[in-house]
Amino acid sequence: MHLNLPTDIHYIGVDDTDLELFESQYIVPNGIAYNSYLVVDEKIAIMDTADHRKKQAWWENLRQTLGSRTPDYLIVHHLEPDHSGIIGEVMAAYPHLTLITSAAAQKMLPQFFEHTDFSNRIHIVKEGDTLSLGKHTLQFFGAAMVHWPEVIVSYEQHTRTLFSADAFGKFGVLSHDEDWACEARRYYFNICGKYGAQVQNLLKKLGTLDVATICPLHGPILTENLGYYLHLYDIWSRYDVETEGIFIAYASIHGGTAEAAEHLAELLRAKGAAKVAITDLCRCDMAEAVEDAFRYGTMVVAAASYDGSVFTPMHDFLHRLQSKNYQKRRVGIVENGSWAPCAGRVMREMLQSQKEITFVEPTVTIRSRLKTSDLPQLERLADALLA
Repeated sequence: MHLNLPTDIHYIGVDDTDLELFESQYIVPNGIAYNSYLVVDEKIAIMDTADHRKKQAWWENLRQTLGSRTPDYLIVHHLEPDHSGIIGEVMAAYPHLTLITSAAAQKMLPQFFEHTDFSNRIHIVKEGDTLSLGKHTLQFFGAAMVHWPEVIVSYEQHTRTLFSADAFGKFGVLSHDEDWACEARRYYFNICGKYGAQVQNLLKKLGTLDVATICPLHGPILTENLGYYLHLYDIWSRYDVETEGIFIAYASIHGGTAEAAEHLAELLRAKGAAKVAITDLCRCDMAEAVEDAFRYGTMVVAAASYDGSVFTPMHDFLHRLQSKNYQKRRVGIVENGSWAPCAGRVMREMLQSQKEITFVEPTVTIRSRLKTSDLPQLERLADALLA
């Protein structure tokens, strides 16, 4: 595993290939990496730890890299358990070690480590504070709500290395090479998507730094073409459109709604749509559906009516979009109902609560199965979506 880290910065993180669901909800086919680093100088700093489930491998990496030396500092950028699970053990193993973190993290530490005494062993850093390790100097910046309130990032001035906490992270492990953008996008919108304004604040701070290497807490170390990653983060956190195209998300009980959605997709392709992506919300990875909703500028939601509301997979999907701050998009609606169609009303109400949503008319209503008489409605909707 070639990490291309600067001299004196060592990787001590761990790949977790056994994990099926990250945060108990996100499918991770290749697992997840818990990244942790060691900065070795006159003083030695551990940069975060790892999830408790991989503590044995993490300890082996730390001790092998340390040799006979003892760490002086533990830098805690983020307290989420997948990065902080071994803090208590580290504090116990190295009685003279000082924990460096934010004031917000200090207040939260006892919630995670009831039996660890942090008295007189925590040094709180504020915006712009520095910590000298010798020739390496860490400078700290607040990154509140990216994506927890206690988050900080640090910039090592000598090597121009940014330790970015969860920012610029992705699903997947370091031992498996794969495209960055796909899993980073899915990660961003499902983990940080609600906090676009806070990510923009962090990007403004990073704009004042000369960054050569980005070391996130998940995913690969980034060393080349950093402008590409920064550009994508800027698009995502502004809720701007990344890819021109139309995303169709449908939830069908007995196949009637699916047929209507597929027919609409065929119409759009025949009429020259730049890109049409379609997904079955009853069977897809819901996190991927959320990713695609943010990726494209136009979305169509198609669902059956159910219990006086909308079919539950669609309700779940729209609830996730609400929680992730979905906005600045065009949306078309297709509803199905055998006796009292109501899915369209519910979907519209859920989306109306979001910022800058423009509804594309007409709303198409089908009764049970797609019929010849429904085709003109779908044709008009397709034309409106492409207008």
